[in-house]
Amino acid sequence: MITDPIADMLTRIRNALTAQHDFADMPASGLKLSLAQTLKKEGFIRNAELLQDESKGKIRIHLAYTDKREPVITGLRRVSRPGLRVYVQKDDLPRVHGGLGVAVISTSHGLMTGREARQRGVGGEVICYVW
Repeated sequence: MITDPIADMLTRIRNALTAQHDFADMPASGLKLSLAQTLKKEGFIRNAELLQDESKGKIRIHLAYTDKREPVITGLRRVSRPGLRVYVQKDDLPRVHGGLGVAVISTSHGLMTGREARQRGVGGEVICYVW
């Protein structure tokens, strides 16, 4: 049993990028799929698809690289974790690397980037930083 599935997802992506794999597979969940779609929308990954197998299913994340085969994602950091949840109000939404990165926020309107949360005027739990 995994106690922090989001940290596991980020670690799998980080390891796959280090090994220069084309994709990373992980057990499926709604939150992970939503996080993958947010990363795709921001251009950090090429695609995310749900694969069905005998059990629950898997998410396959197709990683993005530059023309020189350098990963688009240079860093991933889990912020809020099961032992220490981090919540922010709409006025305190973080900026990652001066706007070059993305803060993923879990709000009452679903998962979104810090920029979207700022526009909508909502706060929430800071899931992770990606740059």
